[in-house]
Amino acid sequence: MHQPVLYKEIIHALQPHRGGYYIDGTLGGGGHARGILQASQPDGQVLGLDVDPQAISLAEGLLEPFGNRAILIQASYTTLREQLFHLGWEAVDGVVLDLGVSSIQMDTGERGFSFQYDAPLDMRFDPGLPVTAADLVNSLPEDDLADIIYRYGEEHQSRRVARAIVQARPLYTTQQLARLVAGVSSGRRPGIHPATRTFQALRIAVNHELEALEDVLPQAVSALAPKGRLAVIAFHSLEDRIVKQYFRRDSRDCLCPPHQPICTCGHKAVLSEITRHPLRPSPAEVAENPRSRSARLRVAEKL
Repeated sequence: MHQPVLYKEIIHALQPHRGGYYIDGTLGGGGHARGILQASQPDGQVLGLDVDPQAISLAEGLLEPFGNRAILIQASYTTLREQLFHLGWEAVDGVVLDLGVSSIQMDTGERGFSFQYDAPLDMRFDPGLPVTAADLVNSLPEDDLADIIYRYGEEHQSRRVARAIVQARPLYTTQQLARLVAGVSSGRRPGIHPATRTFQALRIAVNHELEALEDVLPQAVSALAPKGRLAVIAFHSLEDRIVKQYFRRDSRDCLCPPHQPICTCGHKAVLSEITRHPLRPSPAEVAENPRSRSARLRVAEKL
C-alpha cells in the first residue's frame, strides 16, 4: 500500500475543517486526500488532481466511501485555476502538493522509473506525453544531454556520463542505462546507486517537473482564501529551492534592492511562512518508509 509521506504533518498544517474546500494537486494513492476528507467531515470536499491514470484508478477505490465529497480528475496541477472555474469554487482552504515520483510509479516496473526492474526507458507520469526518457537518451546531442544530467540531477560527472551514453546508444531499457552509468562513475557513496542522479534528471526533463512547479505555485496561492494554507513536500534541493524562494518572496512587502532608500516595486506580501525551516520525517517514519528520508515540507498561509 502507498504510504503518504509526512501524513500527520500535512493534516496538522492544513487544519481541515467541516465545510472546507481542499485541493490535493498530486493525488497519488489518495492517502493525503483521505486524511483531509476524514478531518473535514461531514461535508468538506477535496479536488484530487493527477496526470497519471493509474493513480486516479487506485485513489478512486480508496476514496469511494466519501462519495461525491471526493472529486477526482486526471489532469495536471498546472490546470488548477481552470479546474476551480469549472467546479465553481471561488476559493479553497488548503492545497497540498507532494512532488516528484510516487511509490505507485516506482513499483510498477514497466513504467521505467526504476533501475530495479528491467523495463523500457519511459518515465512519463502521463502516458500521453509525446517524449520518453529513451527519446532523450537516444536523440539529444551530447552537450544537451550532459546539461540535463547536470542541471536536473546535480550530477558532477555529467559530461562523462553523457559521453558514454552517446557512444553506447541506442539504449532502450532501464538496466542498460543503469549498468552503463555505473561503469563510468567513480567515488560514489555507499548505498546510493551511481545511476540515481541520471535517472532523476531524465525523469524531471521528460515530465517538465520544475516548470510545472513554477507554474502552479502562484495559481495555488491565488486560489487560497484568507488564512488558507499551501503545503508542499519536496524530495530534492531543486524543488525545495523553488518553493523556498517563492515563499520568501511573497512573504515580503518590498523586493527592491537593500540599498534603495525608497520602495518603487509596489510589491505587497500575500503569504506568511508557517515553516521558516522545512519539516522532515521523524526517525520512526523513515524506518517504516525509507523513501520518505529526503522529504521536506514547507507551509505558508495566505494573508
